[in-house]
Amino acid sequence: MPSRRTVLAATTGAAAALALGGTAHADDSRLRALVSRMTLEEKVGQLFVMRVYGTSATAPDQADIDANLKEIGVRTAAELIARYRVGGIIYFTWANNTKDPHQIAALSNGIQRASLSGPRGLPVLITTDQEHGIVCRVGAPATLFPGAMAIGAGGSREDAHTLGRISGAELRAIGVNQDYSPDADVNVNPANPVIGVRSFGADPGAVAALVAAEVTGYQRSRVAATAKHFPGHGDTAVDSHYGFPVITHTREVWEELDAVPFRAAIKAGIDCVMTAHIQFPALDGSGDPATLSHPILTGILRGELGYDGVVVTDSLGMEGVRTKYGDDRVPVLALKAGVDQLLNPPDLAVAWNAVLEAVQGGELTESRLDESVLRILRLKARLGLFERPYADPRRVDRVVGVPAHLAAADRIAERTTTLLVNEDGVLPLSPRGHKAVLVVGADPASPSGTTGPPTGVLAKALTELGFTATALSTGTAPSAATVTAAVAAARDADAVVVATYNLTMAGSQKTLVEQLVATGRPVVAVAIRNPYDVAQLPSVPAYLATYSWTDVELRAAARVIAGKARPRGRLPVAVHRADDPARVLYPIGHGLSY
Repeated sequence: MPSRRTVLAATTGAAAALALGGTAHADDSRLRALVSRMTLEEKVGQLFVMRVYGTSATAPDQADIDANLKEIGVRTAAELIARYRVGGIIYFTWANNTKDPHQIAALSNGIQRASLSGPRGLPVLITTDQEHGIVCRVGAPATLFPGAMAIGAGGSREDAHTLGRISGAELRAIGVNQDYSPDADVNVNPANPVIGVRSFGADPGAVAALVAAEVTGYQRSRVAATAKHFPGHGDTAVDSHYGFPVITHTREVWEELDAVPFRAAIKAGIDCVMTAHIQFPALDGSGDPATLSHPILTGILRGELGYDGVVVTDSLGMEGVRTKYGDDRVPVLALKAGVDQLLNPPDLAVAWNAVLEAVQGGELTESRLDESVLRILRLKARLGLFERPYADPRRVDRVVGVPAHLAAADRIAERTTTLLVNEDGVLPLSPRGHKAVLVVGADPASPSGTTGPPTGVLAKALTELGFTATALSTGTAPSAATVTAAVAAARDADAVVVATYNLTMAGSQKTLVEQLVATGRPVVAVAIRNPYDVAQLPSVPAYLATYSWTDVELRAAARVIAGKARPRGRLPVAVHRADDPARVLYPIGHGLSY
């Protein structure tokens, strides 16, 4: 690992003076002096947070070089920084950035080295979406926690804080200094296709408390937390990746519902707020997405809520922000609205040059850019990146996925499993009475690429608890032949556990479960994503909700099924009847135990 002396030698001017200052809260006058010495091109670059393919900053595989050339016009992360002076890099699993902890730490250090060797020697904000649960870029052997809605079911602020503290420590150990988490949306729409279980729940006060706790946990570990998606993405049936959602809440409803967690995050000292690509007519009647809305970002977020930290867009490659304006206008309009960081534009050259030309042509002032650059540099200083930009390879194995962290994740998961139905005391199952267990159901892909498949994880965990469990994957849309085979296998079992995933009234998953129940064998259903599945299957005698299919949540469910742990989770959202959506089937707070 480069020494601190090497870091200082790689910096120049005000940046070196900042590093020598030795405080996370660097003197603002020094930061302003640094901004004053930057060229316009350097300032433009600091505004962008960009994807890049590869496991290495300088020597990625040829396939990743080809992808970088095609999408960005550079070969490597180092070339990206040299050409565009980007202030941030975002890691993705699909970009081959997150293979294993040591590789990630080396990539992070290569990125920092490339930036520190350039003009002004500025460190890089390295970020990712490590929400846990269904959105997780860094996988095992790192510690993987239950997702937000599971934490909401547990209802423990201490657990939310612990998640942030441990996850933050592990991210920082591999050189990731910012996390696009927690999700501060209040999920009041069961049909929400993009938020759902990424939210802590439907009660704004409960969501706010858990958001604030997780924020303080991350920031205690010197990782910048990010509250998203302002002004609130919890009540939409449209995914802003593929469409342009409209939120129909009144201003009063927004104040009482959507705004509450963001106010709590700001009060907790949140480092960053991410915008939503949604239209919110009660807050801005122009028809523009919130990401491009001056009334929402400057008027409400900065003015009314008093937030003066970094504002980052959601990905600029998403359809929700590209519907009304072209890719050359979006970054300029975002900056005019009050944004500081421009995340992952589809064409960096177009976006970067659009901002440069907007300043040169007078549409944007250089002083406007200075405001955002200063906020970004303040965040880098607060994180100690001018002093310690590098990950220490020796700390990786001492911090990432250590037994104490894994045990904490297991304990937290055990407090989240929610028992929704338990007719006639079907649960817990006992190996004495139900030795042979068939585990069937959906096996969605692992969020991090390092866990699952769910049926296999459940079967293995039950076998370790004394059962003889067999896994049979039937998928999210089982064919008639698959259903027939599963039913035949169930007749040879003493009990059946079936994993459900986003059930619909007419889907073949529902047919599968109903036919399994008809065999007369005890059937235990486990909703491995949305707890709303339970409304589609009133005939199932026992139903659990895990809120995600990460191994830690499934192992906890197995312990509950076997009676080795009692179910303690409580629904953080209401479940409405499938045949009459106006009526509540299970209210917020519902949860059985034994």
